[in-house]
Amino acid sequence: MTTTTPPPAAPARDPEKARRSGPRPFGVLLGVVLALLVAMTALGQWVLPHWDEQDLVTGVAMPSGRHWLGTDELGRDILQMCVAGARSTLVGAALVALGSMAIGNVLGLLGGYLGGWTDALVRRWADLLLALPALLVTLVVAGIGGGGYALAVCVLVVLTSPGDIRLVRSAVLGQRHLAYVEAAESLGLSRTTVMVRHIWPNVLPVVVANTLLDFAGAIVSLSALSFLGLGVPPGAPDWGRMLAENRTLLYDNPSAALAPAVLVVLAVLVLNLLGDRLLESFTDRGRSA
Repeated sequence: MTTTTPPPAAPARDPEKARRSGPRPFGVLLGVVLALLVAMTALGQWVLPHWDEQDLVTGVAMPSGRHWLGTDELGRDILQMCVAGARSTLVGAALVALGSMAIGNVLGLLGGYLGGWTDALVRRWADLLLALPALLVTLVVAGIGGGGYALAVCVLVVLTSPGDIRLVRSAVLGQRHLAYVEAAESLGLSRTTVMVRHIWPNVLPVVVANTLLDFAGAIVSLSALSFLGLGVPPGAPDWGRMLAENRTLLYDNPSAALAPAVLVVLAVLVLNLLGDRLLESFTDRGRSA
């Protein structure tokens, strides 16, 4: 009489792991919205070159088949202005986030890896900038400098960087005494090579996720400056400027003010959610490695 050995039981599936490795429709939706915002930024003023065309006879008008979001006091199409305004709103914020990331990478790597007096100077510099109210300082500097858009972007780059400096420094300190760093140093590689070719790639994913959060914060700051009249010049397409100029039209054409406000909220929400999801993904990957 022969006995058959039962097949081994299949390993139990981790539902949490299966959820993370499966499709994420919400993440796909966020990516689609981000792609639309990028398309508006890159192609908006090229596809709609007559966004500033005025129709004083029409003036303020409610949404219609000809003007889907209505018009403002000068008869300009609100939808076209929203699309054209994505460039000044998002490009400036992207420059702030990228500039802040660059400063944070350089100073954070130097302070976290070299230590000593270099780390002390980096920490003191970051603490000094963190003690300053970023938006208030930008308002003062931009006001003194004539309210230039480029000046506001430069000031925000500097005042946004301390968060990136502290993040990169903390991540480098976590890598500083790992085996692969000690092995690279034992081979006689220069400090620059160890920092740039070995440590930096391992901290870069977290930095990229944080850059999206900086991007979202810069959109709010630049829109606030434009709303107060210290960003782009009058008449330029910008969501913050549109909100300031059209806030008196809430009873005549509410979409003139609500449309740019919704776009600001949507862009900030999408970038924050994507940044959080990327940070969570990189953290989970590090735990499972």
